[in-house]
Amino acid sequence: MNVSKALKLCRTQKGLTKTALAEKANLSISYLSLLEQGKRDPNLSAINDICTALDIPVSIFMFLASDMEELEGVSDELAQMLSHTALKLMEVSSDDTKVSS
Repeated sequence: MNVSKALKLCRTQKGLTKTALAEKANLSISYLSLLEQGKRDPNLSAINDICTALDIPVSIFMFLASDMEELEGVSDELAQMLSHTALKLMEVSSDDTKVSS
């Protein structure tokens, strides 16, 4: 599981700085930075807070954090297509939020 990769990917896809995400998720900036660097592992509560702040389902976040060996039975091609689709959906969600704000 590579939470740091998924966290950075989702945060940048949503166009948020570490500071903005930390504030939205009620986490310290230093803790969020350590998570992105892979120096800390978040508990489920922190993952839930991050996903709520990012406005994405935990299941999508966990899929994006999965390593290929954890996706047994899913081809590399399918995993890449699902990841790309998830990122596009986050992009659309961000665009919708920006329009309504």
